[in-house]
Amino acid sequence: MSRSTGGRRRRLALAFAAVGVVAFLLGALAVVLLRDEGNVSNPDVAFEAEPPPTTTTPTRAVPGRDPWDDDFEWPVYGYTKARTKYLPVGAALRPPFVETWKVTGRILLEFPPVLCGQQLFLLKNNGALYGISRRTGRVRWKRKLGYLAASSPACSHGTVYVTLLQRGRGVRAGRVVAVRARSGATRWSRKLPSRSETSPLLDDGRLYLGSEDGTVYAMRAGDGAVRWRYKAGGAVKGALALSQGKLFFGDYAGQVTALRRADGRRLWRTGTSGSALGLKSGNFYATPAVAYGRVYLGNTDGFVYSFSARDGKLAWRHKTGGFVYSSPAVSPVRGGTVYAGSYDGKLYAFDARSGDVRWTRDTGGKISGGPQVVGDLVLYSNLSRKSTGAVGAATGDLVWSTGRGAFNPAISDGRRIYLVGYSSLFALTTRKQARRDRAALRGTAAGRAVGRREADRRRARAERARKRAVGRRVARRKRALARRVAERQRKVARRNDLRRRGVRFCFRSGGKRVCRLPRPMVCFKRPGSDATVCRTQRPKARSER
Repeated sequence: MSRSTGGRRRRLALAFAAVGVVAFLLGALAVVLLRDEGNVSNPDVAFEAEPPPTTTTPTRAVPGRDPWDDDFEWPVYGYTKARTKYLPVGAALRPPFVETWKVTGRILLEFPPVLCGQQLFLLKNNGALYGISRRTGRVRWKRKLGYLAASSPACSHGTVYVTLLQRGRGVRAGRVVAVRARSGATRWSRKLPSRSETSPLLDDGRLYLGSEDGTVYAMRAGDGAVRWRYKAGGAVKGALALSQGKLFFGDYAGQVTALRRADGRRLWRTGTSGSALGLKSGNFYATPAVAYGRVYLGNTDGFVYSFSARDGKLAWRHKTGGFVYSSPAVSPVRGGTVYAGSYDGKLYAFDARSGDVRWTRDTGGKISGGPQVVGDLVLYSNLSRKSTGAVGAATGDLVWSTGRGAFNPAISDGRRIYLVGYSSLFALTTRKQARRDRAALRGTAAGRAVGRREADRRRARAERARKRAVGRRVARRKRALARRVAERQRKVARRNDLRRRGVRFCFRSGGKRVCRLPRPMVCFKRPGSDATVCRTQRPKARSER
C-alpha cells in the first residue's frame, strides 16, 4: 500500500516537473518570437560614406539654346541604377506650380514614365506605350505592345525597353520588347514563359529583369539574347537595383538576394521572419534602393529593412502599421535619410544608418507607390485619396498638394515636374519657368504648332459653348411646347368629359364667353376591332329637319 502510494506521488511530481519545463520552454520561445517581431538595429554593420551628388541641368536655359536640348535623361525607374529615386537640383522647386500641358486618358497609370532627350515614354496598364513630346505634351506615337503591364520602361541610345505582364488577352505570360524611340517601331521582341512586372534595368549593353516564376534574366540589349538566368525562391515582381557590380532584388519567398552582374552567380541570400510571430516570411514587392553600402526595401510583413550590401547582414528593420509595397527613396539629407510609405497611410523618414524614425507624415488612406525626392522635396501619392503631396525632406512639413495621383507620383528634369495622375500625365513648373518656356517656344516650329493647337482648342471650346447654348435654347422651346400641348390636352379632355355627362360647358371665343350644351355622344365599334369609339353626334342638316 505504501509503495504504490509513493510511486503515484513520484509520477505526479515528474509530470508536474515536465509540465513546468514545457511551460518554461514555450514561454522562452514566445519571448524570442515576440522579440523577433519588433524593431532591430545592429550598429556594427558597416555604413559607407558616399560622395556628394552632382546637381542636374541648370535651372536657367542657356541663351540661344533650346531649353529642352539639355542632354538630361531619366532612363530607368528610380532615376539611377541604384534606384535611389533622388534627383539633386540646382535650385529648389517651389509652388505655386502652373500646368503647361497634359496628356489625359482613362487607363490606369501605375508607374511613371522615363525621359530620354526631348521625349517621355509612358507605359499604360493596358500595355500601350506612348512617345510624348517633353516640350509640348503632344503624343508623337503610341504602340499597343500587349494586354497588361505594370512597370516603367527603360530608354537609352534611341531605344525603349518594355516588360509586359500579359502579351495577349487570356495569355498568362509576358514578353520583353525593344522599340525605336523615334517611331515606336519594334526592334526585337522576346516571349517569356511567365508574367513580368519588373521595370527593366539597363546597364552596359545588357537588360536585367525578373518574372513571376522566379527567374531573373540578363539579356543582350541589342537583340534580346539571354546571357544568363538565375532561379529565385519566389516570384520576382520588383525591379533589380545595381551597385558596384552587384544586382539586388527581393522575392515573394521573403528573401533578398545579391548576384554578380557579370554571370549571375549568387553572392549572398538572406531571409526575413517578421510575419506571423516570426514563423514565416512576408513578400518583397518593393524595388530595393542601394546607398551607403546598404540595401533598403519594404515587405508585406509591415517592416522596412536595411541589409549590408556586402554580405546581406541585417542592419536594421522598423515596423510600420501596414503593408509596405512602397519602394524606398534615399537622399543625403541629414547624413542619409530613407523615405517609404505604408498601407497605414503614413510616410516615414528613417535614419539611413540606424533606422530611427526622424519624422512621419500621416496622409490618411493608403500609400502604395514609392516616394520621389526632388531636391529638398519628397513627393508621394495616396492611393485611397487619389492625391499627391510634397513635404520637406528634412521636416516632413507639407509644402504642396493636389487632388491628382494614385501610385508613383512623378519624375522631374530639375526645372519641371511630370506628375502622374490616376490616368493622366501633367507637366508642372514654376510661373517663372513657364514664362521662359513660352518665350523659348515663340517663333519656333514647335511654338507655332503649340499656338495652332491652342487656337484649335479655343475654337473647340467656343464651338462646344455655342452648342451648349443652342441646346439650352432648344430644350427651353421643347419644354414650353410640351407645356402648351399638355394644357391643350387637359382642356380637350375636360370638354369631352362634360360632353359625356351632358353638362353645359363654356369657353371664350372672339373675346366673348360662349356656353353650349354638348351634343349627344354616339358610340360604336370599329369593324374588325373590339375598340369602342365615341364621337359627338353631328347636327342635322336643314333639309333633314
